[in-house]
Amino acid sequence: MRLHQELVEACPAFTPNLLELARLLRLDDDPPPDVSGEAILPEIRRLLEQSVQASGRSAPALVELAYFLDTFEDSPPDAETLFEEGARKALKTLEEAWAGLISFWSSKRTRETLIKALQLGEMAEKLFPESELIGHELRFARELAVTDGLLPSPEDS
Repeated sequence: MRLHQELVEACPAFTPNLLELARLLRLDDDPPPDVSGEAILPEIRRLLEQSVQASGRSAPALVELAYFLDTFEDSPPDAETLFEEGARKALKTLEEAWAGLISFWSSKRTRETLIKALQLGEMAEKLFPESELIGHELRFARELAVTDGLLPSPEDS
C-alpha cells in the first residue's frame, strides 16, 4: 500500500493508482500509521473524488465514487446521479469502440472479417438504434458484403 501512497504523492493524476489505493484502504483492516481509523472514509472519498477529476470524469471513476457514496455515506441521490453519468459515458465509449471494430473488420475485407462486422453491426444497431456512427459503418459493411457476394443485392430482393 505504501507504494500506492508514494505514487499518489508523485503523480496525483494517475487515476488507476488513485482507484486502487482507495480500494486497498477500504479493504484493509489495518490502516496505515499516517491515517487514523476515523479518517479512512474521508481519505477514500478524497481519493475517489480526485480520480473523478483527474480522469476527466471517466466511467470507472464515476462508478467507483457512486458505489462509495451509496455504501458508506448513505447518499442514494448522489450515487444515482454518478451511476447514470458513468453509464452514459461507458455507453458512448462502447458505441465508439463498436463502430471502430465494424470499420476495422470491414476494411480488412475478408469473408470472415465482413461476417464479424455484420454480426457486430446488427447487435450494435439494436443497442444504439439512433447512432449515426454505427449506422454509417454498418451501411459500409453491408455495401462491401453485397459487392463481395456475401449478401444479396437490394435489387435482387
